[in-house]
Amino acid sequence: MENVLEKYLPERAVEPCFKLIKTNNIYLKIVNERVTRHGDYRKMPNGQHQITVNTNLNKYRFLITLVHEIAHLKAFADFGARIKPHGREWKFTFQQLMLPFIRPEVFPNTLLPYLARHFKNPKASSDTDAHLSLALKHFDAPNNKNFIFEIPFGASFRLYNGKVFKRGNKRVKRYECLEVSSGRIYLFNPNAEVEFIKE
Repeated sequence: MENVLEKYLPERAVEPCFKLIKTNNIYLKIVNERVTRHGDYRKMPNGQHQITVNTNLNKYRFLITLVHEIAHLKAFADFGARIKPHGREWKFTFQQLMLPFIRPEVFPNTLLPYLARHFKNPKASSDTDAHLSLALKHFDAPNNKNFIFEIPFGASFRLYNGKVFKRGNKRVKRYECLEVSSGRIYLFNPNAEVEFIKE
């Protein structure tokens, strides 16, 4: 397992993550990219804890996602099954589990301020933290994706499902975008990843 983790995690995070996996009896599956999530946790009918993490994540996002999912397991174990999945018990657990990793031996100095800010009150997804999401994107393999806020006003973009939109005005935090085929308006987070259609 440690050999596998070395491919996906920062070097100094491998051993502590391996201990977390072993101690909590986790079956870790590294799976093909899912557009709607980076990872998930579930307790299997046989009582085993299964965590899946997408294979395409850069090593820093992989680490955050893995610890995020372990925090679900630990929060349910420590506070009971009736807690909210991303409620205060989970936030507290996630903060405690991430604390040993938020240091320059694990994360680059450029990411540390964004992580420190994010973990004061962690969100259900690091993707909803636009600043952290953008900082993490710098470590992704090159791809043809852009964030919504990078798309020019009035320009077209395509989603993973093939639907085409035109970018409109920014509301308070999100962007109004017109779905070309239906004429309906949808709201997008500024850091949603899309494919820019150059006309």
